[in-house]
Amino acid sequence: MKPNRLEAFSDGVFAIIITIMVLEFKIPSGHDLNALHQLLPEILSYILGFILIANYWNNHHHMFQIATQVDGRILWANSHLLFWLSLMPIATTWMGENISYPLPMAIFGILQLACGVAYLVLSRELIYLHGSDSELAKALGASKKELISVAIYLVGVPLAFLDSRIAFTCYFLVAAMWIVPDRRIERRIKISGAGE
Repeated sequence: MKPNRLEAFSDGVFAIIITIMVLEFKIPSGHDLNALHQLLPEILSYILGFILIANYWNNHHHMFQIATQVDGRILWANSHLLFWLSLMPIATTWMGENISYPLPMAIFGILQLACGVAYLVLSRELIYLHGSDSELAKALGASKKELISVAIYLVGVPLAFLDSRIAFTCYFLVAAMWIVPDRRIERRIKISGAGE
């Protein structure tokens, strides 16, 4: 089957996740900079959460631009990713309200680890379906970026119990790594003309 319906459904879920995140955001209880300063942890958490969700959406979109088919395994792998991503508003809000405490920071990292593994599983399933010689397989390659992200999350989670700021920095590093959409896929789209 074609990936169009999967993409449309996923886009809707991504939009809902971002909407819930912004609705969880507190309105400042004052009219000066101090009111914003009190919300700084929540603002930073929201920015991080938004960037991570946007990164997943961008790269998910790019990956499915080059995918030509999906099957039941892909549908479940995609649902697996969306499940973990749907927990982002809860984890982001909890971390923002308790940014200096280790457990909320560690739980946020564990969630990011689950999302990263789910994305890796989805990409591997797509390569399996399309074949090792497909444009998709050539675009995704050895998944170095994905594996580095998972490794950083694995380091960041225990660091949350030493210093939550270090863990937050690890999570932000992963977000920064993915801000530019996957150039491997963009190059293959141009070569194959799949994005037209």
